[in-house]
Amino acid sequence: MGARTLAPRPPWKGRRIVVGVSGGIAAYKSVQLARDLTRLGAEVDVLMTRSATEFVGPISFEGVTGRPALTSLWSAQGVARHVGVARDADLLIVAPATADLLARAAGGRADDLLTTVLITVRCPVLMAPAMNHRMWTHPQTTLNASHCREALGYELLGPTTGPLAVGEGEGEGRMVEVEEIVERAGVLLGQDENWAGRRVVITSGPTREPLDPVRFLGNRSSGRMGFALAREAALLGARVTVVSGPTALPDPSGVEVRRVETAREMLAATEALIPEADVAIYAAAVADYRPGQTRERKTRKEETGHRMAVELTENPDIARETRSLRPQSCVAVGFALETEELRERASRKLESKGFHLIVANPAGEHDAGFESDTNRVTLLDRDGGEESLPLMTKAEVAREVLARVTAWLSARDASPTQGRDAS
Repeated sequence: MGARTLAPRPPWKGRRIVVGVSGGIAAYKSVQLARDLTRLGAEVDVLMTRSATEFVGPISFEGVTGRPALTSLWSAQGVARHVGVARDADLLIVAPATADLLARAAGGRADDLLTTVLITVRCPVLMAPAMNHRMWTHPQTTLNASHCREALGYELLGPTTGPLAVGEGEGEGRMVEVEEIVERAGVLLGQDENWAGRRVVITSGPTREPLDPVRFLGNRSSGRMGFALAREAALLGARVTVVSGPTALPDPSGVEVRRVETAREMLAATEALIPEADVAIYAAAVADYRPGQTRERKTRKEETGHRMAVELTENPDIARETRSLRPQSCVAVGFALETEELRERASRKLESKGFHLIVANPAGEHDAGFESDTNRVTLLDRDGGEESLPLMTKAEVAREVLARVTAWLSARDASPTQGRDAS
């Protein structure tokens, strides 16, 4: 998660999050966790076990949250605040959750401030275990983790495999990265009943059509818009799969990404997924044409001379080709990038491809469209609605688009006869 994205925004903004820190070497990462959650707009209370203070000082957390870290149940401050903290929390994150902490949580202990709050809260609890791999694989730890997960309803994230503390080598037991914890916290805070468990298929990025083993026909799409949509849908609780052309972007947290190169590969991958989709979003910039013949070896200038003619063949239109495969209840969203006649061309695509909503944006603007973090779009829907949005980040555009899809999903669920004919 880059620094530019760490500004107050839903679903973290305005929420009250408790971060519990127990005594492991990974405690230093929790300072970054508290900082990132605070920068995203959450009000963060940090609770530290006594052993946690041996690894990192309470002042570090106060410096990044603006709120004093609580360390003792027996201080006047601890007694006064632990009930209120537990009552008002929207989410409790324990990171790191050591073997000892898991054992005490599984046993229902309340012998310090963190475990007292843990047994008092009624909000979701997210734990990020971290310990030596021998501790993690011990049968008692396995039972404790299972009890926390299955009997108490806590969510355990990780641990992962990687380098452990100095002298301990590598193994399973390393705390997951802060970004993953932040993203999962966002899912737990932002789940929308209209999206929980929905299958979402998104095409994203460019396609590359090979001329020879070295050269290809492509476009300037970065995939940012499709990946922003994927991330926002995952935060709402959807099960998201992205069929992505070549892009340098990392996979969004909690999203399955299937990488492809050509339009035909993207079509095949999308065809396999669309029949199970509740929502289909066609955000990829698919090459309209491909070379009629791909050369088996690199084309050389001495062979072609000053000019080279390439015969092009039309590529499949993925939205049109998969229209008949979409379930009747599937909500479909398309994109239209145009240099002229934006609304007219987008309207024709809206109708011809059976979309519920189409996102139209002009090509060639320096602060919108390809290779930009921002976009300026007009939303057209099948009921004749039209709304032009101001310049926004692509994450903000994604939230606006998904808000419209939410309305379709809600209407469909409320009345099975509404919003069903997507074919």
